[in-house]
Amino acid sequence: MFKFIFLILLLLVFVAPLRRFLFWLIVGRQIVKEQKKYQQPTAPIRPEGEIKVDYKPNRNDRPNETGGQYVDYEEVK
Repeated sequence: MFKFIFLILLLLVFVAPLRRFLFWLIVGRQIVKEQKKYQQPTAPIRPEGEIKVDYKPNRNDRPNETGGQYVDYEEVK
């Protein structure tokens, strides 16, 4: 009887820390890897004084965009 109570007491004492350690071992490392991946800068850092100009197409090349065709509508109740 004493062995049974001692065994249950040992299980209660060691199961929670063991569970916590296994969770960290399996999931915690993966979480840390994902966090490091998203903390890295996405845009390359340019040296000071470098200028980058994006090309914008000329507006005269496109057809006249004054809006759309007017359509009458009736209010439905």
